[in-house]
Amino acid sequence: MIDATVPALALGAVLSLVQIGSIAIAARRFGRVHGPSQFPAGAPVSLIRPLRGLEAFSEEMLIRSFRLDYPAYELIFCVADRADPIVPLVERLIAAHPQVLARLILGDERVSDNPKLNNCLRGWRAAAHDWVVLADSNVAMPPDYLQRLQAAWRDDTGLVCSTPVGARPGSFMAEVECAFLNTLQARWQYAAEAFGLGFAQGKSMLWHKPFLEAQGGLQALAAEIAEDAAATKLVRAAGKRVHLVASPFEQPLGARGFREVWARQLRWARLRRVTFPLFFIPEIGSGVLLPALLVAVWAGSLAGLVGAAGLAALCYAAEVALAIRAGWHRTPRMLAAFLVRDALIPAIWLGAWVQSAIVWRGNAMDVRPRRAAEARSYAPTA
Repeated sequence: MIDATVPALALGAVLSLVQIGSIAIAARRFGRVHGPSQFPAGAPVSLIRPLRGLEAFSEEMLIRSFRLDYPAYELIFCVADRADPIVPLVERLIAAHPQVLARLILGDERVSDNPKLNNCLRGWRAAAHDWVVLADSNVAMPPDYLQRLQAAWRDDTGLVCSTPVGARPGSFMAEVECAFLNTLQARWQYAAEAFGLGFAQGKSMLWHKPFLEAQGGLQALAAEIAEDAAATKLVRAAGKRVHLVASPFEQPLGARGFREVWARQLRWARLRRVTFPLFFIPEIGSGVLLPALLVAVWAGSLAGLVGAAGLAALCYAAEVALAIRAGWHRTPRMLAAFLVRDALIPAIWLGAWVQSAIVWRGNAMDVRPRRAAEARSYAPTA
């Protein structure tokens, strides 16, 4: 029988090189601004934040909106339901910060199955400025938030985004979510952008309003169930690129349980499977554990097992180094979080193919793509 140890370990070395290579590319990318920004200095900005419900860090995240170190911006908070418990908090904060031009817009317009997009539409129309930022409620905005988005704007830019970075986990499963968001998903996004394949992320989006209006307006993002997937395709079709900020913004997680993390990761996986199927297929091997196990099984020897374990350890060490380099959350439980994350990846990947239904904040949605004519059939409501 031919010894399979050598070819198995050779394959493992190639897979490890891919992992470590992507980590090296991301590490080189973080914190660096490549070339001068083409954003008009000091241009006024409209900052739109869609809100729904009270979350663990709601007050802190909203207060940050009022403390941006930028000379000319307006704040627009969008809430679909007048009875939402977030409304009194927003009204109190607006009253407490009269130095910032801010307003609350109530009610949405149904242009898609995406409640966030529906919630943003009135704010988009009300925005007074040509430069508009759409930012989720749980983005932790630093004082230079707008400047960091603007710094990534180039001549070929259609959209600037930031992937979320998990921070302040309050449980082990929240640390697992950090392992998903940070050294895995953010890393692969920055590596893809380095090769000209930038993907939009809905957490923070800087748009030039005239550009998007020329492509059909915000409602054009109803072409996909996920507005960031639609944004990616729209920008590419217009001959532009999606660029990422040099340093992504944090998202505080707090305490999270297994079901919550599983449901969120499965929802995102189903969206990626439907919107970018060719890119989703290889995701089953995006972690370290499964490829290492396959190499060890193929080798079928103690030397193969030891070699596969060594290659896995090298990849995980590179992930830790990336977290240190980027200043992301890290604890002694980080390796355990990596192992749990990588054990979940194959199950999540398989689950994404089983069905196309997802539930987002109580809204049941079918993520299968609609025909363009069907996407345009939604009529705005008063």
